[in-house]
Amino acid sequence: MTREEIIRPENLVYQKPELLNDLHMHYCPGCSHGVVHKLIAETIAEMGMEEKAIGISPVGCAVFAYRYIDIDWQEAAHGRAPALATACKRLWPDRLVFTYQGDGDLACIGTAESIHALNRGENITIIFVNNAIYGMTGGQMAPTTLIGMKTATCPYGRDPEIHGFPLKITEIAAQLEGTTYVTRQSVHNVAAIRKAKKAIRKAFEYSMQGKGSNLIEIVGTCSSGWKMTPEKANKWMEEHMFEYYKVGDLKDTNL
Repeated sequence: MTREEIIRPENLVYQKPELLNDLHMHYCPGCSHGVVHKLIAETIAEMGMEEKAIGISPVGCAVFAYRYIDIDWQEAAHGRAPALATACKRLWPDRLVFTYQGDGDLACIGTAESIHALNRGENITIIFVNNAIYGMTGGQMAPTTLIGMKTATCPYGRDPEIHGFPLKITEIAAQLEGTTYVTRQSVHNVAAIRKAKKAIRKAFEYSMQGKGSNLIEIVGTCSSGWKMTPEKANKWMEEHMFEYYKVGDLKDTNL
């Protein structure tokens, strides 16, 4: 087979999503963010929403998300992404509006904005990447840090008598009247990546159909913050994170 025959369109096995810009991402090796960015870019293109998608980027590791996916973006103050998304969607109801947030941004400083936007049933999708640590600012304890897990601010491990319990924000969201689709996924292997992409597509479609608020939690890793290799971080996530943050759909009012 000649080179010309190999590169025919019908023989294409994989290509970089067209909406991903040709930039070197700043994320650490093994970080889950890059995979989630790819899934979002692919889904938006497959839905034909390139010119009508609006992303709201957070304060945190994904603060530069607007550099990587070639759509319209707004940068929100720390934790305020759902409030800004609410404004965008109400002003432009024909737009696909989503937020992209980490556990510190969404489940700590942005708890009020997140809960109330979801409870109001705003027609937006919140993509919530939970790696149980503040990755960008030095590895501090987050609201989702597991019991016994060591961080810069709880070096002897999270103690519930001192620090309280890990916050299951997705379970809380599933109880709210305004939410239509609430799920927890991961991107640590091919099967998980495919399920996560289907979840993103479903949430985006529901938001465009005006069915209410959607929350997709992605349980991810933080190799740097956890002080592990990417391979060991994935293994640790499977053994510890999944035990507490169980993967799967928690709510779908459209079934």
